[in-house]
Amino acid sequence: MEISWISFVMIILASYRLTHLIVFDKITEFIREPFLTEKKISANESKEVPKSKIGYLLTCYWCAGIWCATFLAVIFLWIPFIAKYLIFILAIAGGQAILESFVGVNIKQTALYTEETKELK
Repeated sequence: MEISWISFVMIILASYRLTHLIVFDKITEFIREPFLTEKKISANESKEVPKSKIGYLLTCYWCAGIWCATFLAVIFLWIPFIAKYLIFILAIAGGQAILESFVGVNIKQTALYTEETKELK
Protein backbone atom coordinates (compact mmCIF):
# COMPACT_ATOMS: atom_id res chain seq x y z
CA MET A 1 0.00 0.00 0.00
CA GLU A 2 1.35 3.36 -0.99
CA ILE A 3 -0.34 6.68 -0.32
CA SER A 4 0.94 9.92 -1.78
CA TRP A 5 1.70 12.74 0.62
CA ILE A 6 -1.08 14.87 -0.85
CA SER A 7 -3.63 12.09 -0.32
CA PHE A 8 -2.39 11.68 3.24
CA VAL A 9 -2.76 15.41 3.94
CA MET A 10 -6.23 15.39 2.38
CA ILE A 11 -7.30 12.45 4.57
CA ILE A 12 -6.00 14.30 7.64
CA LEU A 13 -7.95 17.46 6.73
CA ALA A 14 -11.05 15.43 5.88
CA SER A 15 -10.82 13.57 9.19
CA TYR A 16 -10.48 16.88 11.04
CA ARG A 17 -13.57 18.30 9.36
CA LEU A 18 -15.69 15.15 9.74
CA THR A 19 -14.78 14.94 13.44
CA HIS A 20 -15.65 18.59 13.96
CA LEU A 21 -18.92 18.10 12.09
CA ILE A 22 -19.94 15.22 14.36
CA VAL A 23 -18.75 16.63 17.69
CA PHE A 24 -19.38 20.39 17.47
CA ASP A 25 -21.52 21.54 14.56
CA LYS A 26 -25.11 22.65 15.05
CA ILE A 27 -26.25 20.77 11.94
CA THR A 28 -25.50 17.39 13.59
CA GLU A 29 -26.94 18.30 16.98
CA PHE A 30 -29.93 16.04 16.27
CA ILE A 31 -27.55 13.04 16.17
CA ARG A 32 -25.95 13.89 19.54
CA GLU A 33 -29.12 15.00 21.34
CA PRO A 34 -30.68 11.57 22.12
CA PHE A 35 -27.45 10.54 23.85
CA LEU A 36 -27.09 13.63 26.05
CA THR A 37 -28.78 14.78 29.22
CA GLU A 38 -28.93 18.12 31.00
CA LYS A 39 -26.99 18.31 34.27
CA LYS A 40 -27.47 21.20 36.67
CA ILE A 41 -24.12 22.72 37.68
CA SER A 42 -25.44 25.61 39.76
CA ALA A 43 -28.71 27.41 40.36
CA ASN A 44 -28.57 29.22 37.02
CA GLU A 45 -26.19 27.07 35.00
CA SER A 46 -26.56 23.66 33.38
CA LYS A 47 -24.49 21.57 31.03
CA GLU A 48 -25.17 18.79 28.54
CA VAL A 49 -23.38 15.58 29.49
CA PRO A 50 -23.31 12.14 27.86
CA LYS A 51 -25.76 9.59 29.24
CA SER A 52 -24.11 6.62 27.51
CA LYS A 53 -20.87 5.54 25.87
CA ILE A 54 -22.31 6.54 22.51
CA GLY A 55 -23.01 10.00 23.91
CA TYR A 56 -19.43 10.18 25.12
CA LEU A 57 -18.17 9.08 21.69
CA LEU A 58 -20.25 11.78 19.97
CA THR A 59 -19.01 14.56 22.26
CA CYS A 60 -15.36 13.56 22.69
CA TYR A 61 -13.17 15.05 19.98
CA TRP A 62 -10.39 12.50 20.52
CA CYS A 63 -12.79 9.54 20.53
CA ALA A 64 -14.74 10.59 17.46
CA GLY A 65 -11.49 11.54 15.71
CA ILE A 66 -10.06 8.03 15.76
CA TRP A 67 -13.27 6.58 14.35
CA CYS A 68 -13.55 9.27 11.66
CA ALA A 69 -9.93 8.70 10.65
CA THR A 70 -10.50 4.94 10.54
CA PHE A 71 -13.68 5.34 8.49
CA LEU A 72 -12.02 7.62 5.93
CA ALA A 73 -8.89 5.47 5.69
CA VAL A 74 -10.92 2.30 5.15
CA ILE A 75 -13.15 3.78 2.46
CA PHE A 76 -10.07 5.34 0.82
CA LEU A 77 -8.43 1.91 0.63
CA TRP A 78 -11.52 -0.19 -0.19
CA ILE A 79 -13.60 2.07 -2.43
CA PRO A 80 -11.29 4.88 -3.55
CA PHE A 81 -13.47 5.82 -6.55
CA ILE A 82 -16.22 6.93 -4.12
CA ALA A 83 -14.04 8.01 -1.19
CA LYS A 84 -12.02 10.50 -3.23
CA TYR A 85 -15.06 12.76 -3.66
CA LEU A 86 -16.01 12.70 0.02
CA ILE A 87 -12.40 13.20 1.12
CA PHE A 88 -11.91 16.01 -1.41
CA ILE A 89 -14.95 17.95 -0.14
CA LEU A 90 -14.17 17.37 3.54
CA ALA A 91 -10.48 18.28 3.01
CA ILE A 92 -11.41 21.60 1.42
CA ALA A 93 -13.86 22.31 4.25
CA GLY A 94 -11.27 21.25 6.84
CA GLY A 95 -8.58 23.49 5.39
CA GLN A 96 -11.05 26.36 5.20
CA ALA A 97 -12.08 25.82 8.84
CA ILE A 98 -8.46 25.93 9.98
CA LEU A 99 -7.80 29.10 7.98
CA GLU A 100 -11.00 30.70 9.25
CA SER A 101 -10.05 29.89 12.85
CA PHE A 102 -6.66 31.53 12.36
CA VAL A 103 -8.04 34.57 10.54
CA GLY A 104 -10.97 34.90 12.96
CA VAL A 105 -8.67 34.91 15.99
CA ASN A 106 -6.45 37.53 14.40
CA ILE A 107 -9.43 39.71 13.47
CA LYS A 108 -10.71 39.54 17.05
CA GLN A 109 -7.25 40.39 18.40
CA THR A 110 -7.00 43.35 16.01
CA ALA A 111 -10.43 44.59 17.09
CA LEU A 112 -9.44 44.21 20.75
CA TYR A 113 -6.20 46.10 20.14
CA THR A 114 -8.14 48.88 18.37
CA GLU A 115 -10.55 49.17 21.32
CA GLU A 116 -7.67 49.27 23.82
CA THR A 117 -5.87 52.03 21.92
CA LYS A 118 -9.12 54.08 21.77
CA GLU A 119 -9.45 53.79 25.55
CA LEU A 120 -5.86 55.00 26.08
CA LYS A 121 -6.44 58.20 24.09
